[in-house]
Amino acid sequence: MRYGETKTVLVTGGAGFLGSHLCERLLEQGHEVLCVDNLFTGSRRNIAPLLDNPRFEFMRHDVTFPLYVEVDEIYNLACPASPVHYQFDPVQTAKTSVIGAINMLGLAKRLKIKIFQASTSEVYGDPEVHPQPEEYWGRVNPIGHRSCYDEGKRCAETLFFDYHRQHKLSIKVARIFNTYGPRMHPNDGRVVSNLVVQALRNEDITLYGDGSQTRAFCYVDDLIDGVLRLMATGPSVTGPINLGNPGEFSIRALAELVIALTGSRSRIVARPLPADDPRQRRPDIAQAKALLDWEPTVSLREGLMHTIGYFDRHLGADTPA
Repeated sequence: MRYGETKTVLVTGGAGFLGSHLCERLLEQGHEVLCVDNLFTGSRRNIAPLLDNPRFEFMRHDVTFPLYVEVDEIYNLACPASPVHYQFDPVQTAKTSVIGAINMLGLAKRLKIKIFQASTSEVYGDPEVHPQPEEYWGRVNPIGHRSCYDEGKRCAETLFFDYHRQHKLSIKVARIFNTYGPRMHPNDGRVVSNLVVQALRNEDITLYGDGSQTRAFCYVDDLIDGVLRLMATGPSVTGPINLGNPGEFSIRALAELVIALTGSRSRIVARPLPADDPRQRRPDIAQAKALLDWEPTVSLREGLMHTIGYFDRHLGADTPA
């Protein structure tokens, strides 16, 4: 298939936060999109605006079971990505990462097509190297409460590169750092959604530990742009490539900014730090700059304003739109 031609693209996890934004962008580019999701953490409301598009199809399916379809590219995003959700059923989380990867890789191998894997900064664990370059192997607890996700994603990367070496499969692997924006689940336990929801409700804002731990927050539009640029690269670029915003903020500074932007009456209260929670997280994006000509452009303040507006409109709903 030549560059610029219309493709039929499979997006697993397509009704989730990132997946729905990716489906939307692929449709804007003129492609046909098959969105596959079991709706464990995804929502029909996320894709509701797409359902009337004749080039969009939704299929309810669990990727731990084989899928037999005919497509031109695969984006594998299927997996719960927040601690609240991936710790709810840790065995299923690990199966989604590992068996889901095997099934999607098998499909890509049969069809001889390119496949993208949404990996995660969690493969670095609680890092001893800062910022984290792709060459760093990480510091991950293999038997902790977060291991179902961290080690599941690490094993998925192993499978992708073994399929690449053994079967000459065309792969693209991105390590995605903290991403936020509209369509986040209000109860997913992630820091941005937690803080924004609590602030809008004027509830106590909970910080874990003293709030000095740092994260780097990438707005969803920037992240999706990086994913599409990686997928468009030639066969010599496989990744893994870090995709995230290198701007580093303490959780306390984030909480104070959210309170200021919402005009909230919330007060900040401390809670014990969860086990294996990383103290620092910041991507080294030198490879993304060099190979993809990509870096984030949306500031934290601008992105938070979009996110706050979204939650302000939709907090009355049971699930996000």
